[in-house]
Amino acid sequence: MPSTFFRKIKWQHRTNFRRGYSLLESMVSLAIGLLIISALLTLYLHSNSASSTNNNAAERINNGRYALNTMKADVCQAGFMGFTYMPPDPLNSPLSTVITPIGNECLEPGAAAGSFISNIWQGIWGADDYNPFSKGKNCLADYLRGDVLVVRRLRSKPVTSLEAGTLYYRTSYKKGELFRGSPDSTCDTSTFPSSAYTAPYNKYPCITGTANIDVLNFPVVTHIYYIRSYTASNSEYPKIPALARISLQSDGSMASELIASGIENMQIQYSINYSDLSNQYLDARSIIGNSYLSTASATAWNDVNAVQIWLLARNANVEPAYADTKTYVMGNSSMAVADGYRRQLFSTSVNLRNKSQ
Repeated sequence: MPSTFFRKIKWQHRTNFRRGYSLLESMVSLAIGLLIISALLTLYLHSNSASSTNNNAAERINNGRYALNTMKADVCQAGFMGFTYMPPDPLNSPLSTVITPIGNECLEPGAAAGSFISNIWQGIWGADDYNPFSKGKNCLADYLRGDVLVVRRLRSKPVTSLEAGTLYYRTSYKKGELFRGSPDSTCDTSTFPSSAYTAPYNKYPCITGTANIDVLNFPVVTHIYYIRSYTASNSEYPKIPALARISLQSDGSMASELIASGIENMQIQYSINYSDLSNQYLDARSIIGNSYLSTASATAWNDVNAVQIWLLARNANVEPAYADTKTYVMGNSSMAVADGYRRQLFSTSVNLRNKSQ
C-alpha cells in the first residue's frame, strides 16, 4: 500500500514538471521580449538617423568645399597675360573671317561674333542675379538663378606644340597677340600684327623678341560660372541644381562642365580701391549698372582687386521630419527657403594676383 501511494505521487510530480509555462509566464516573457526588441529597434533607428545626418553633412561639405576651392584657384589667376599686360591691338575686334568661328560663343545682344572671346584683357566680369546672354546667342540655356561670373586668363604654363583649333595668346615683353591655329615660320617679323590677317585673330602671329627668348605661346582660358538647373541631365527627376561653368574647349567650342552637384545659389561681390584709398565690396550691377560686356563702362572692372564668393549647398534628398525655414544672406542678396533639404553656406575672399594697367 505505501509503495503504491508513493509511486502515484511520483507520477503526478513528473506530470506537473512536464506541463510547461503557464499563460501568465508566457505573457511576461513575451512582454520582456517586446521591450528588448523595441529598445533595439529604437537604437537602430537613432543610429540610422545619425548616420544619414552625417552622410548628408559630408555631402554638403564635400560639394561646397570642392566648388569653392575650384573657383578660388581660377579667380586668383584671373587676368594672367603671360609676359605682357598691354592690351591686344586692337582690343575687342570681331572674329576674323579667315578662321572658323568659336562654337556656342556667349554673346550679349547686338555683339559681334568674336567680341566675347577676344576680350581677353578683361580678366574678371560679372552679372548680378540674371543671365546676360539670354537675348543673344544663349550659352546659358540651363541657367537657374544667382550671379554669373566670367574669368579670363592664360594657362600658367606655355606650350611648345600648337594645335590648329586651339586659341593661343603669344606674348613678348612689349606686345601680345591672340591667334588660333599654328604660326607660319615665314611670317614677316617686321609687322605687328600681320598685315595679311585681321587682328586679333591673326592666323600667323608675328611677334618676336630678343632671339625669341621672351616670346611664348599660352593657351587661352575662358570660364563662365553659373548655377544650372540640373546635375547630370535636364531630364533627371527630381532635378538637383549644380554649379557649372561654360569652358572654352581645345577645338574652339564652348561647352558646359559640371563643377559640383547640390549648389543652388551663387553670389559674387567685387572689391574696388578708390582714389582716397578706401575699399568697398560692390555687386556687379553697382559697377556697371545694366551694361553688358562690350560697353565702354566695362573698363571699371580693371579696378577690381578682390572677389567675395558665396555658395549655398544643399543635399540631394529631402530629410524626413526636417524643415528648413531659414533665410540665407549672401552679399546683397538673400534666399528664403521652406522645405526639407539641409543646407550650408560657404564663402571666401580671393585676391586677384594679376591686374591690367
